[in-house]
Amino acid sequence: MYAVILAGGTGTRLWPVSRFGQPKQFQPFLGKHTLLQKTFLRIKKGFPSNKIFISTNQKQRLTILKQLPKFPKNQFILEPEKRDTAPALGLVAAFLAKLDPESIFFTANVDHYIEKEKEFRRVLKLAETVVKKHPKSITLVGVNPTYPETGYGYIKMGKPVFRVDGHEVFNVDRFVEKPNLETAKDYLKRWEYLWNPAIFVWQAQTLLDLFKKYLPNHYRILMRIQKAIGTSKQNQVIKAEFPKMKPISIDYGIMEKVKHMFVLPADLGWADIGHWRTVRDVLQKKPAANVIHGRHIGSAENSLIYGYTKRIITTAGLKDMIIVDTEDALLVCPADSAQDVKKIVEELKAKKLKNLL
Repeated sequence: MYAVILAGGTGTRLWPVSRFGQPKQFQPFLGKHTLLQKTFLRIKKGFPSNKIFISTNQKQRLTILKQLPKFPKNQFILEPEKRDTAPALGLVAAFLAKLDPESIFFTANVDHYIEKEKEFRRVLKLAETVVKKHPKSITLVGVNPTYPETGYGYIKMGKPVFRVDGHEVFNVDRFVEKPNLETAKDYLKRWEYLWNPAIFVWQAQTLLDLFKKYLPNHYRILMRIQKAIGTSKQNQVIKAEFPKMKPISIDYGIMEKVKHMFVLPADLGWADIGHWRTVRDVLQKKPAANVIHGRHIGSAENSLIYGYTKRIITTAGLKDMIIVDTEDALLVCPADSAQDVKKIVEELKAKKLKNLL
């Protein structure tokens, strides 16, 4: 099975550290390694290096090579411009199906935190077994929720259909958008709802067949690209054809239209490092503890205080807050409003403050 690290994205909710020129995947939020490096090291433990590919855009390739200097240059799958997740994954499928017509691959988002790495690799192997037995299927990994999260999508499981090495595999009943708090609390009480970390396991050719069925215009473009892969015209054709695909997410374009999918529920200690509250939650050593980086004096509780300058940050009576201080910007917000940091970036963009983006 091939591992495909999805390393694009901008990470606007982790502003002011994550910027367009140096987005979150290239930042060390959870220790000395960046999110990209942590993802690569996690996967490298379970997969041979020639089976690991990175999907990203042309602009980020050099930055990735600086952080992963030994990564094979021929194992990049490069988008000439951003067109959302369906075109990106279609390009991956076109590459891998050309390389190996029976190739199976899984997607690894670069901003995922996974505490139980051995279990993660074990469940992926189980998912690979499911796809080998049912090559026309899509298999997902779902995460057992541990609290009522409103920032994640959910998978509602249907009936159990079979077992793989003692692990129950379920039909997917439906996908559920990010719920409100009351709904999320209800999901937590019910066994059939899982967090959806967007870990897809499928045969590359099966994904292309789904493009042919549900996104035929995209499929025709992908076939023109696939024909050129491995030839002297590869880059030229990708540059000319890829932008012709309309931007659409894989969820809306394909996943929500597919009637039969499998899901393996798993306990992975998983989190999506999508905003500052998640950074706090992952790094907290005990409930209500502070997470502090840089110089800080004062009283605080259950807060994240990150200083990236020589300035000292002082607080009095702080609780449930996020403070991030960089050379040119200061972020202060309640932890429960961490999702709204994206709105700040949108406002900066509207005001044409490009130096802060």
